[in-house]
Amino acid sequence: MNQNGGFRNKIVAWRLAKISDRQFIYILSLVIGIFSGLAALLLKNLIHFLGEHLTDWFTEDTPDFFLLAYPLVGIILTVLFIKIFVKDDVGHGVSKILLAISRKSSRIKVHNTYSSMVASSMTIGFGGSVGAEAPIVFTGASIGSNLARIFKLNYKYVTLLVGCGAAGAISGIFKAPITGIVFTLEVLMLDLSMAFLIPLLISSITAAALSYFFMGSAVLLEFTLVSSFSVGNIIFYILLGVFTGFISLYFTRMAMYIEQLFNRYQTVWVKITVGGLTLGLLIFLFPSLWGEGYSSITKIFNGHGNDLLNNSVFYGWKDNDSLLLLVLGGILFFKVIAMAVTTSSGGVGGIFAPSLFMGAVAGFFLSRLLNSLYGLNLPESNFSLAGMAGVMAAVMHAPLTAIFLIAEVTGGYGLFMPLIITSTVAYLTIIKFEPYSIYTKRLALRGELITHHKDKAVLQLMELRKLIETDFEVLPPDASLRDLVKAISRSKRNLFPVVEEDGTMIGMVKLSDITGIIFEHELYDKIKIKDIMYMPEHFISPDDTMEEVAEKFESSGRFNLAVIDNGKYLGFISRAKVFSKYRKTLQDVSND
Repeated sequence: MNQNGGFRNKIVAWRLAKISDRQFIYILSLVIGIFSGLAALLLKNLIHFLGEHLTDWFTEDTPDFFLLAYPLVGIILTVLFIKIFVKDDVGHGVSKILLAISRKSSRIKVHNTYSSMVASSMTIGFGGSVGAEAPIVFTGASIGSNLARIFKLNYKYVTLLVGCGAAGAISGIFKAPITGIVFTLEVLMLDLSMAFLIPLLISSITAAALSYFFMGSAVLLEFTLVSSFSVGNIIFYILLGVFTGFISLYFTRMAMYIEQLFNRYQTVWVKITVGGLTLGLLIFLFPSLWGEGYSSITKIFNGHGNDLLNNSVFYGWKDNDSLLLLVLGGILFFKVIAMAVTTSSGGVGGIFAPSLFMGAVAGFFLSRLLNSLYGLNLPESNFSLAGMAGVMAAVMHAPLTAIFLIAEVTGGYGLFMPLIITSTVAYLTIIKFEPYSIYTKRLALRGELITHHKDKAVLQLMELRKLIETDFEVLPPDASLRDLVKAISRSKRNLFPVVEEDGTMIGMVKLSDITGIIFEHELYDKIKIKDIMYMPEHFISPDDTMEEVAEKFESSGRFNLAVIDNGKYLGFISRAKVFSKYRKTLQDVSND
């Protein structure tokens, strides 16, 4: 262990002497791009291999009862892998990255360089109704974080390389380098500056190039522009934006509700059984809920949306528009349930693919409905494309990511206007009801969310417990004025907490409050501390956020505030120390 540490120290020393920080970051961003790109390729191929061998013998006109069992098997395998080999929670990858950035100095555990990837391949390969994108983003971010830690980089550079890993993962899995960068800036909320942008570009382009090299130039979702954008359809794209905004609101709230529902189950195996069987039943009824759903999206793009009913008990309804719309409505309703059940019962996966799937189905559903009711000729594939952007933009609160992703993944650059209109309207619709995205809602409620607001972001990065000072003379309530005078002679402080034997703080004495009696020697043994102490009106709880601490200093006007945990005295925090730490943290995170 010591030999390894010594060798690493020598490498770090050599690097500092020979290579500038900026050059070294460029080199590391290239390495991260390579590894995150390869991880993305490996995961996609694992999922494809499993799915292909499990379902390639199904026939389209009959339901297959294996669909009832496959998801349960996948969840069991995933849970066993995590319990035996990982022994940690690997779900909610993007939320965990945001938490690491805001609360853990951007440090992500080493096992996340592989655990999310392996677990999600089993979940999705056996039909889990989730996406591979969040696990691979978590993998890429972990690669960046741990590589930065090896070379003892500071918080600013660790965070940058976490972003490089995430950008490379998105770029590699979608062959979408612009989206990789935009996602990192918009969702992970890294600051946009040239110092950050160039490494992100290097990682993103490297991962995309690897993906093109190994997988060819074909895009993930083949889209052929049959009908170009028509100004006359703007009103319908606005309507689609509102529709997908409300679909996204349902998506977010239903996902959170089901997660809370499953948290009520006390044992893991009850969650697995209930979740696996529920998921199997949903996929049996609606086979298009299987896995990521990209094959279903391709069917819609190719004008074969009716084929979403293949292998389904509703196969006979595919040529009846009214019944088809009914089934599509069922698919929209149950997709988010299938997704949430997958992750809540022990599966691992993300919301990227489900949001794209629901967006495509929503666009197809609305355009087919309007065409059927009013004899319109709205291009269904175009509306499906725009619907994908709408749902993703609203669910993730990331309209730019949605616009560029859909354009890059499908090659549908000729439809930028519909993508922009639908994404913007969908985002504006959901923001009225949900101020936070599905990624950030839990963190925001706990006060753990870092934002682009520099002042709040710096406060989020400061750890309250590291600011607590304990070099204060503590006095019992029965101590005399003489004891206080002795404490004053020993202390460099002008505050003296009064604490009972069990650690409960019942008051404090301030030096300036006793100047009138401190020289009255005849009172030294007559006056007790409990007679001259006072209980401060304002104090800090260790559970307070740093933003709340700053507000308490502002409202109280005090220079020192006691830290009390359920009545127990822990120490004091000073305004000066908070300000000093704030300046240092701001300096650490500022981009050169």
